[in-house]
Amino acid sequence: MTGTSLRPIKIRRRFTKNAPGSVLYQAGRTTVLCTASVSLDVPPWLADSGKGWVTAEYSMLPGSTSPRKRRDRGTKIDGRTTEIQRLIGRSLRAVVDLEALGPRLVTVDCDVLEADGGTRTASITGGWIALVDALWSIRRELATPGSLPLVDSVAAISVGIVGGRAVLDLDYQADAAADVDMNVVMTGGGRYVEIQGTGEEATFDEDDLHRLLALAKKGIARLTRHQKDALGKRWPVA
Repeated sequence: MTGTSLRPIKIRRRFTKNAPGSVLYQAGRTTVLCTASVSLDVPPWLADSGKGWVTAEYSMLPGSTSPRKRRDRGTKIDGRTTEIQRLIGRSLRAVVDLEALGPRLVTVDCDVLEADGGTRTASITGGWIALVDALWSIRRELATPGSLPLVDSVAAISVGIVGGRAVLDLDYQADAAADVDMNVVMTGGGRYVEIQGTGEEATFDEDDLHRLLALAKKGIARLTRHQKDALGKRWPVA
């Protein structure tokens, strides 16, 4: 349980060589490999529109949990996986100018190597860094060369109420004990992208909601600083 502090964050860019964007992102014991690739295969509904698209795939590797998680095969993807990868895709698209991206598809793959709570939020936070590096690799090919098609940064964090106390960045133990569990996705500029909150055999009132959102906002600000430090001169947002 982390209280009002983030778990230790470690970010290693260029973790693999084949993808133009590759980030090993760690929040405590939760470890996610995020890679981003660019192709010209835009979805059929965007053909001839001149617009691009950003999508995401998410997977928990068999050894990421105990007991072993069965590997997703072909079209046999469980509902949780589908919901999470849609969340990651929505979150990343929220800060991309799809018209400025042009007719390109960016695919962000998030593979969980070790799970200890917060895998979806780690995937969004690390996935955005991988996305930036992938866009950087094609910066001279864009409609405005050198200017990345990004309107803001994005990051995500979990918050919850555990034993009556507001807790930031829940690990598995805290998540399992939480009376209220919430995932918050925000831009670096402080705008909400998505809020997912539930009472776990409990309820919460408006004061609880405001308390959790205020804590999440502070956490997102700290994550944004980690993203900025990791990207250095490639930080694309004014």
